[in-house]
Amino acid sequence: MVTSRADARVKHPRHQRRGEPRLPGVAATLIAITLYLALPQQLLIAPRYVLPALELLLLVPLIAINPKRLTRQTTTFRCLSLTLVLVIVASNLTALGILIHELVHAEVKDGRSLLVAALQVWLTNIIAFGLAYWELDRGGPVARTQLPRDELPLADFRFSQDENDDAVEEVADGASISSDWVPDLVDYLYVSVTNSTAFSPTDTMPLSTRAKLLMSVQSVAALLTSLLVIARAVSILH
Repeated sequence: MVTSRADARVKHPRHQRRGEPRLPGVAATLIAITLYLALPQQLLIAPRYVLPALELLLLVPLIAINPKRLTRQTTTFRCLSLTLVLVIVASNLTALGILIHELVHAEVKDGRSLLVAALQVWLTNIIAFGLAYWELDRGGPVARTQLPRDELPLADFRFSQDENDDAVEEVADGASISSDWVPDLVDYLYVSVTNSTAFSPTDTMPLSTRAKLLMSVQSVAALLTSLLVIARAVSILH
């Protein structure tokens, strides 16, 4: 971890090509799987353990390829990682669609359990889209740390560090140009959190069409969840 301004220029993982740690991505995926397993049966389109089993089946070879740090990328690795994220996003959006139907249904009796399920869907939404941004931006987590900057694919997001090189010294020393900074999973989860709470970009701007589409889908999903939960909660309280 960088502890001083001087360290910022020489201790970023890109300088040693160490790659991001594997554990945070695995932990985020397992949390998303656990939240899905805890959903009420009426929000599931398949037997409870089918999709989680598929996600674990996709996760295991990804861990085998990069058990400790994300330094190796093959075509198989890339396909598996993107497929895993797609399954998590699609299953959660499907659960959200069913949840919306259930929340607006006049004869729903167990409204409180659906409100808890809405929170689970909202949290999974944050994790799923955070993982999607992490996997797509600048070629993914492996490319971001292993490739020279002039070989990186075009960025999907512009972070504040990407434009801080002309700020005061204590800010500029941590900028992308000065310290070779690149975003990691925490940065993308933060983007996902702000997009799900503000329903729009805050300090990180989407640049590509796919990033704008993903952020639009996420913000609309979060907005619908929030509005329906508030409406249902008011109905229950009354």
